[in-house]
Amino acid sequence: MKQSEAIKRLAEFDQRERYVFAARDMSKVFHDDTPRSREATLKRLVNAGILERPSKGVYLYALSKNKGPDTLELIAKTLRRGEYSYISLESALSEYGVISQIPVGRLTVMTTGRKGEYKTPYGVIEFTHTKRPISDILSVIKDRGRPLKVATRQAALRDLKRVGRNTHLVDEGDAHDD
Repeated sequence: MKQSEAIKRLAEFDQRERYVFAARDMSKVFHDDTPRSREATLKRLVNAGILERPSKGVYLYALSKNKGPDTLELIAKTLRRGEYSYISLESALSEYGVISQIPVGRLTVMTTGRKGEYKTPYGVIEFTHTKRPISDILSVIKDRGRPLKVATRQAALRDLKRVGRNTHLVDEGDAHDD
């Protein structure tokens, strides 16, 4: 596929606020005849700086007008597509003001998928596996209009204790308000 046509298609997706893609999405974006030609297109676009590859299996339209504070969450959501994932642990507790430290450039996510840590140009994503039933997960998360939902204050505290993380940063006075 010609570079100009690829940019046009990526710009169309960007207008719909879609600029982070899983590798498997690229067949829908480019409609290339064969996987081989699609791989060649992707390689050329990455080398030209039109696409970024923040993590294995994830592509980001580098010229997007929508890149911003939610980009790291979108990458996390793409990495664990098909699994239930939500912001918890230190990231959520910092947002609630329960811990004094702010995890800069780091996102802590609970997921029904596999655990792992991914270093991207936008920050580090730390996935921690949960065996919590989906019905439990749905009852302890809030939708804040962001790509990933966020655990309630109490759920984030329970997650922190459940996975054996350090609790010495928790301000007990702020821990009980919700």
